[in-house]
Formats: sequence, structure tokens, C-alpha cells
Amino acid sequence: MQHVPLGRTGIRVSELCFGTMSFGGDADAAEAARLYAACRDAGIDFFDCADMYSKGAAEEILGKLMAHERDRLVITSKCYNPMGADPTNPGPNDRGLSRRHIARAVEASLKRLNTDRLDVLFLHKWDPATPLEETLRALEDLVRAGKVVYTGASNFAAWQVAKALGIAETRGGERFDVIQPMYSLVKRQAESEILPLAQAEGLGVITYSPVGGGLLSGKYGPGRKPDTGRLVENKMYATRYGEDWAYRTAADFTAFAGKLGAHPVSLAVAWVAGHPGVTCPIVGARSVEQLAPALRSVEIDMTPELRAEIAALSRTPAPATDRLEEA
Repeated sequence: MQHVPLGRTGIRVSELCFGTMSFGGDADAAEAARLYAACRDAGIDFFDCADMYSKGAAEEILGKLMAHERDRLVITSKCYNPMGADPTNPGPNDRGLSRRHIARAVEASLKRLNTDRLDVLFLHKWDPATPLEETLRALEDLVRAGKVVYTGASNFAAWQVAKALGIAETRGGERFDVIQPMYSLVKRQAESEILPLAQAEGLGVITYSPVGGGLLSGKYGPGRKPDTGRLVENKMYATRYGEDWAYRTAADFTAFAGKLGAHPVSLAVAWVAGHPGVTCPIVGARSVEQLAPALRSVEIDMTPELRAEIAALSRTPAPATDRLEEA
């Protein structure tokens, strides 16, 4: 496992990040421990979490697993979604990106993780109800207090990130260091503006869902799907990846991976990692067996030529302007 610079923060992280969304849900505490151990054995020292994952249980489990080696790891968490003192019954102010909720959410995350700081705090999504200046001021307070080291945004549009960077530049305040967009062979919108913005501004980029919610795992194609899985059991994922062209791409990609002699999951993760604007993909799993091919992605030599061949299997996103002749 190699280590790569995280934007311009000065720190280096493993070339894969492990996402702990399954902890306390699809993976109970025992399986989470096996997953954590497999990641550490592979050389992963970068773990992504969020306060809402399993209503706080993911942070609690991760906190226990990392307690003996906290300073060897880079740990992230997120806030925005409904989470309060009672995770099963959040109040009207236990959500969003107000200074009040961010401050309370970070304190709760630190307690669940049993740590004194978050290495990266992500805003989980854009909050149209709260002025961005207020949100950024809350982040500045947390950085000054030493409770957050670096800040970032997940699921923001490029203009939203750019607006935040502009406010920080004007006020001399805290600047986003990392962003976390969705990115895979079947979700390439980030190529139009988000990744170019990150490259221009020196932002670290950790992308999620590199296997398209399982669509690129080799199990899906037109008229073909397993009996279980996110795309079958979860309405949100079924909608996100429900278009016919995506299933055709999945079938073509699986066939391409077969010709290369590569596991589709390994190839999907390696393809994402091969973009020059990506720091590292976030990989996740509900079991060690499911995680194994993602870990092997680092063994694939993703040349620009191979990456272009794979990209040709899916839809190319529209460029940032309508000048198609310049694409």
C-alpha cells in the first residue's frame, strides 16, 4: 500500500480509504473488527466515518477498534443529517449546518470516537437554509479549538465549493482542504467541474461508491441482478443507478474485466484511483470476503491507455460549457 499527499495539507494517507458505513449495520461489531484488521494488514491508515452511520454506532465501533493506535491513523467524520442526543428522535435543530448543530455534532462525534480531534470534518451536504458564512465560522472555531484539524465538503457542487473557497480567501478564514464527491464509471459527473476545480485549487479528493453501489461488481447486467444487495434492497440506490444504460455499461465492463483476468471490483476501484484529480477512493464492504477484491485494486497498473479504454464503455459527461468542439 502506497501513501499519497492529501491535497496541500502536508500529510500523506494510504492510497485507499476505508468507509465505515457498514459498521453497526451490515457488519456487526465482530465483523467490523475483522474488516478493520484486514484494512490495517493491507496498510490502510485512512478511515472515513459519519455521525449518522448506524445512528452513531459506526463511530462507537471505530473508536474502540482504533483506540490503541489513534495517532497512526487519519480519521474523518461528517455532520449535517439529523443526529441529536437521542439519535432515534432528533429535534428540529439537530440537523443542518448551523453553528449550533455543527458544534454539538462534533462534540458528540469526538465522544463516540473516544478521540480529542477529527483529522477531517466533512460537511455532509449543502445546507440551503444556513448562510455559508455562518457555517464556515463554525469550522474556524473548531479548528482554532483543536477539535478539527482539516475541513472539507461532501456532496457539494463545484460552485458551492468555489463559493466557500472565495469566502475563505476574502475573509482570511478557514479553507476547505478536502472534498468527497461520488465518482465511478457509471457516475462521472465529477469530471466536468468538481475534479478540475480540485486540481486547480490543490484540494484532496476522496471519492465514494467507486463500484457504483455494487453495479460494477460483476453481478449486474440488463435483466440480471442478484437476489440481495443494495441495488435490490435499497430504494435510494435502486433509483440512483436505475437507468438502463448503466446496466448495459455494467455488463460491458464485466466482460472487459474478464478479458483482462481482473475482478470487476478491483478494476472499478483502480479506474477511479487512476484519475489524476483523485487522491484515493473510499472502499467499503459488509464482510472481509467482499472487501478482498477492492484491496487488490492497488495491484492493477492503470495506465492512461487502459483507463481510456474503460472510460469508453460508459457515457462521457457533458463538458462544463456547451463548446463541445473544445471537449
